[in-house]
Amino acid sequence: MREVADIQELKTLAGQEVAVGDWFEISQQRIQQFADATGDHQWIHVDVERARRESPFGGPIAHGFLTLSLIPRLSWDTFKIQQPFHLSVNYGLNKVRFMSPVPAGARIRPRMKLLEVAEVSGGYQANWQITIEIEGHQKPACVAETVSRYYEGSPK
Repeated sequence: MREVADIQELKTLAGQEVAVGDWFEISQQRIQQFADATGDHQWIHVDVERARRESPFGGPIAHGFLTLSLIPRLSWDTFKIQQPFHLSVNYGLNKVRFMSPVPAGARIRPRMKLLEVAEVSGGYQANWQITIEIEGHQKPACVAETVSRYYEGSPK
């Protein structure tokens, strides 16, 4: 876990890799739960035997959007600003690419690079490049530019 004291310290890290997270397993059970939550039951994700027989990946793989949806959780476990904020929110994404499939049972981790920090009404906006690595693989699973907002008071 990497921590910075406040937004001013965070600003000094723009353009740098700020933190690398711990490995996190993507189990078949998590893939199934995501399929149930989203209604995306495509066989390459949830039919283990068919995926082993017919998939070009040799077995079931995680949904790309499952990997993307884990970015907030992985980031919270990896990086923290100690300065208290009234509210922090995921403001959106500027760009997302799914570079490589995540096999069921694989472990992933985030690599966080701070692109910029800017002032916005009531707080600050940070743009991050989050690279989701797969243990033992050269190509990352996902590269996403995320936008986070940190509000000192009530957002306007």
